[in-house]
Amino acid sequence: MSKVADCRVYLCGRVTLELGDRALTDAALAGPQGRLLFAFLGTRRTHSISKTQVIEAVWASETPPSADTAINALVSKLRAALRKLGVPPPFGVATEVGTYQFQLPVSWIDIEYARTAIDRAEGALRRGALSEAWSNANVAAAITRRSFLPDEPHSWVQHQRDLLARVRRRALLVLSSVSTSNKEYELGIQHAAEALAAEPFDEMACQRLMRAHATAGNRAEALRVYAACRRLFRDELGAEPSETTSAVFLEVLRSGTD
Repeated sequence: MSKVADCRVYLCGRVTLELGDRALTDAALAGPQGRLLFAFLGTRRTHSISKTQVIEAVWASETPPSADTAINALVSKLRAALRKLGVPPPFGVATEVGTYQFQLPVSWIDIEYARTAIDRAEGALRRGALSEAWSNANVAAAITRRSFLPDEPHSWVQHQRDLLARVRRRALLVLSSVSTSNKEYELGIQHAAEALAAEPFDEMACQRLMRAHATAGNRAEALRVYAACRRLFRDELGAEPSETTSAVFLEVLRSGTD
C-alpha cells in the first residue's frame, strides 16, 4: 500500500503514471483510445462518470456499433496495465451501476496540483509573501506549459486546454508582479507580455505589462502598450478598455509630470 502512496499522474505532456520507480506511459495505455480514457477519467477522478459519457469522450462521433463491448474491452486493458504496474485492487478504474471512476489513493495529478498551486500563489501575493507566490506560480506555469493531448480534437479535450490556459495566464501575472516587485524588471515585462500575447483582450495582462514597463522606467513603452490595447478594443469590439485599465494609463501618464 505504501507504494500506491507514491503514485503520480501526468496528464500534460506525455501521459504517464508513476508508481515508485516504475512508470506507465501512453505507449502502454491500450493505444490512443486507452490514453483518452485514462486522461478523461483522470481529469474527473472525484466523480463517477456514466458509460455514455465515457464512450462519447473516447470516440465522439465515431462511436463503434458495439460501443458497450468496445468500452468494456478498453477498460479491461487499462485495468490490466495498471495491475501490471503494481496498482493493487480495489484501486484503478472502479465500476458501479454503469459508471466509471478513476481511483488512486493519495495520488498526485499534475493538473490538480497546478490549480492548487495558482490559488496558493495568488493568496500569497495578496499577503505580500513574494517567495511563496513565486514558487507556487512557477509550479503552475511549468505544468501548464506542457500541452494536453495535442493531437486530439475532442471537445472535452479543448475545454481542458482552455482551463489550463487560464491557469497559465494567472501564473504569468503572478510571476510578473513578483518579478517587478523584486526589481527584476525584464522578467516582469516578459511574463506580462507572454500573458498578453496569449490573450490580446486580457486587460489584466495589459495593466500588468504597463505597470512593469513603468516601474522599469520605460514610461513611453507603457503608454504604447495602452495605445495598442485601446486600438484593438476599438477596431475589434467597438468599445473602450475598462475604467481600471484607463486608470492605470492615467497613472503612468501623470507619473511623467511629477
